[in-house]
Amino acid sequence: MDATIYHNPACGTSRNTLALIRAAGIEPTVIEYLQNPPRAQLSKMIADAGLTVREAIREKGTPYTELGLDNPALTDDQLLDAMIATPILNNRPLVVTPLGTRLARPSKVVLDILPADAA
Repeated sequence: MDATIYHNPACGTSRNTLALIRAAGIEPTVIEYLQNPPRAQLSKMIADAGLTVREAIREKGTPYTELGLDNPALTDDQLLDAMIATPILNNRPLVVTPLGTRLARPSKVVLDILPADAA
């Protein structure tokens, strides 16, 4: 099965999610999104995960407030631009498989998009 994880190795949730995918016998494509922001895919992944752009933004430990992103008047496009310019704003990890896309917070949410008979 193809799987892609948009991963931050410094994040415990992201590391746990990667471990769950591997425990299912799947070796995913790992994209460290801080070095390789998912510019073209970000809006689609957010929508496919059933999230709003605001739900996909990480506030804790980021310049969210300093950048004025708490302003409710900002459009989704403005928020996406900020997430692309400052990738630490992307909530993580996002995982994409043929069974769906999920923001794996908590990590076990990834099991929803892995085959039931994996490993």
